[in-house]
Amino acid sequence: MNKRIESARKAFLDKNIEETKKAHEKHLISEKEHFPPGGEHIGDFVYGATDGIVTTFAVVSGVAGASLSPSIVLILGLGNLFADGFSMAVGNYLSTKSELEFQQQERKREEWEIHNIPEGEIEEIKNIYIKKGFEGQKLEDAVKIITSNKKIWIDTMMTEELNIIPRQKSPFKGALATFMAFVLVGFIPLFTYVLSYFIPSIKNYSFTISIFLTAMALFTVGVAKVHITKKKWWISGSEVLLIGGLAAIIAYTIGLLLKGLAL
Repeated sequence: MNKRIESARKAFLDKNIEETKKAHEKHLISEKEHFPPGGEHIGDFVYGATDGIVTTFAVVSGVAGASLSPSIVLILGLGNLFADGFSMAVGNYLSTKSELEFQQQERKREEWEIHNIPEGEIEEIKNIYIKKGFEGQKLEDAVKIITSNKKIWIDTMMTEELNIIPRQKSPFKGALATFMAFVLVGFIPLFTYVLSYFIPSIKNYSFTISIFLTAMALFTVGVAKVHITKKKWWISGSEVLLIGGLAAIIAYTIGLLLKGLAL
């Protein structure tokens, strides 16, 4: 994330006016903005991780509630882990791809309209800035400046008329980040059950240990979400822990109530 913007966000959360002023100093604003590559996929990773660990632990809890064997936990857990992870990644890919295709199509349409009916597009720009309070010579100057640069003209139409914020995001990388996060973090509730095959003495405590490890992971994932939500870290961590805990309780209760069906 750009350091100036990050400083401004932190100052806002702390309600620190002096730090906010520093983040808006002229020499900082005029500097070229630098954003690290791959940063646009942080959200994919965090939400993939959240969904992965919550759904997998729900499966583990449901099987534990039904008092089924650890082997059933692994079969259902791993099946859910990879199938659901793949499904979520594909959904992410198709959604992002469709969004980018729509964005590109609308941009081509605006470019075509500017080329063929520039007077109509100029009127649209004028109407946009009238709504912003421009009038008279200032309005004419603003319209002239914007329409003198084709790229700025199209960009303005995209954001102001169509409410489309241009995105440069790879559908494949987003899907990969989602899948990897889902599988890696979602494996945590199953780790103890895999380990119990090599250390039989912990088999009777697998679910208890899984609860402990999953709770820590849920809280950690929640803390990681602050990079997106900008909430207080302990609030974000507690929210994800609570959601995961409720999902586990529901699954465990259903497993407990229906365990007679497995006998």
